[in-house]
Order: sequence, then structure tokens, then C-alpha cells
Amino acid sequence: MRMNTLKPADGAREDRKRVGRGIGSGLGKTAGRGHKGSFARAGKGKIKAGFEGGQMPMHMRLPKIGFRSKLKNDTAEVMLYNLDRLDGEVDFAALRAAKLVPSTAKRAKIVKKGEISKALVLKGVLATAGARAAIEAAGGKVEGEPA
Repeated sequence: MRMNTLKPADGAREDRKRVGRGIGSGLGKTAGRGHKGSFARAGKGKIKAGFEGGQMPMHMRLPKIGFRSKLKNDTAEVMLYNLDRLDGEVDFAALRAAKLVPSTAKRAKIVKKGEISKALVLKGVLATAGARAAIEAAGGKVEGEPA
């Protein structure tokens, strides 16, 4: 046995079908794809996820319920315990400078999580009822919330 005499076993490799080469080949004209339909077209049967053959898709038939606020994406939540890093008057610019609010946020909301020991004055920043109560209990106040 030599390298130049090696070959695969008989029947192990089949020649590829050459389609669309005339009526005599048995695979001429429609080239084995039949007539019309998505499987006869280029891209052979690749249909988009959720496509239901032209029927109104399920996600469009079902009712949409609830409400999704677009403001949610613009509002950054700041935990109450993070405010201990700041002093005196706290506004949106101060929160951004302390890197408590991402650059994409347009407004901030203080959420009651943890404790606060300093008396801070919040200006132009939203606060939940619990956070507001905790700030006022620590001797601070919340004023001028944005609309």
C-alpha cells in the first residue's frame, strides 16, 4: 500500500447532484424543488421567526395589556445609603459628579435602602415616600422635586 494508491471504499463517497442541467438528467426544469412555494425559491424555506404563512401572527393577535413607562429608562435609582458619601446640598449634578448616576440618566430618584446618618438637603431630585421620611428623620429635607 502506498500513499498514491489510497482511495475511499466503494460507495463511501457519492458525487454531488448537478441540478438544472436539462430534461434528460431527471433534475432539469424545477431542479427537484417542485412548483412554487417557499421551498422552490432562493433561500430555500428560510422563513422569519414568528411568520405564520401570511396569517396574522400570534404576537399581533393577542391583546396588549399594562403600561410601560418610557421615563423608566431615563431615571436612575440611587440607594439611600449611597448619599452618606455626599455633604450639604445634593442635586442631580452632585449625584453625577459622585458617579452615583450614569451619564445616560436624565433624572434621579432616591430609593429607601439602608440608613442615612447625615442631614442632607435634596434639590431637584425625586425621592420615594420612605426615602423622604428617612432623610427628614436624619434632619435633612427634600425640596423642589422636578415635575
